[in-house]
Amino acid sequence: MTSKLEQLRTMSTIVADTGDLEAVARLKPVDCTTNPTIVLKALESEPYKEVVQEALLWGRKCNGDPSRVAAATADRLAISVGIELLRRVPGYVSTEVDANLSYNVAASTAKARQIIADYKQRGVERDRVLIKLASTWEGIRAAEILQREGVKCNMTLLLNRAQAIASADAGAFLISPFVGRIYDWYKKVEGRDFTAEEDPGVRSVRDIYNHFKTEGIETIVMAASFRNIGQIEALAGCDRLTIAPSLLDALESNSDPLQRALKPGVHPEQPLRRPADAICHWFVSEDAVDIKHPAPGAPIDEVTFRWIMNEDAMATEKLAEGIRIFARDLQALRARIGKQLQ
Repeated sequence: MTSKLEQLRTMSTIVADTGDLEAVARLKPVDCTTNPTIVLKALESEPYKEVVQEALLWGRKCNGDPSRVAAATADRLAISVGIELLRRVPGYVSTEVDANLSYNVAASTAKARQIIADYKQRGVERDRVLIKLASTWEGIRAAEILQREGVKCNMTLLLNRAQAIASADAGAFLISPFVGRIYDWYKKVEGRDFTAEEDPGVRSVRDIYNHFKTEGIETIVMAASFRNIGQIEALAGCDRLTIAPSLLDALESNSDPLQRALKPGVHPEQPLRRPADAICHWFVSEDAVDIKHPAPGAPIDEVTFRWIMNEDAMATEKLAEGIRIFARDLQALRARIGKQLQ
């Protein structure tokens, strides 16, 4: 019997949620990703030693405000990490727009264009790059602009169906609905663990996947943020799965049969246990703020989107937390580089 990882490859495209070059070479994912956390780790990673030194030498030749030079050097290093990953995978690398721009459409769009231009300057065309944006209303609007320009976007920190549908409405190439962060929130709030079948993170991704397939939505669904093997197995068959090396290794070392859980047109036996995970909480206020369920195929407007997010405490809290974490790591990366440039 082949390993569970090899069985999973026949059902879903495997993406590595890591910047570890050795792990990528060994596990052979199709795509990879970068983010400030991964780039920060690269500073202390032996395989990235030459890449880091090149970025620092480049930064020391730059003139101007030290903080701006450190930020530009961090950007160069992020592109360098992406290029190293692209040398080891046949598909895409996702590169993240600065988290602190998550509520600024113009700045997010400009940053994305800069990332694409920086890759092109170093010999990588846009057809190998996904621009990663937070699934805020502003991030989704930035994706809409970029997709029209031929830049493919990966919507991250996606935690409910409202974000998923709004991203698809905007023409996003790919969405990354998070499993583990939803699981973490409900585990803490309810004070208990969940089986894979009742896991609210798993059920949220299943709901999004089935809605997209039923409605013929072409946006790729890539489940992300896994905490255990059971969550991965419960989503076998999802378009793509982005998985950390430790979990990929666990799948590689297990040869038990793996059943496909998701297929286009095949729905879960039970509806979502928590209606806040889908678009089914609607409110008509006495103050004439009319929030209605959009007609089939109709886009979600800003008022509806923001109200649904407001009603979904989990999505609101975990989205904000994720943005803070990535912004903090980006700040730490720039500070470390700033010191090394001195």
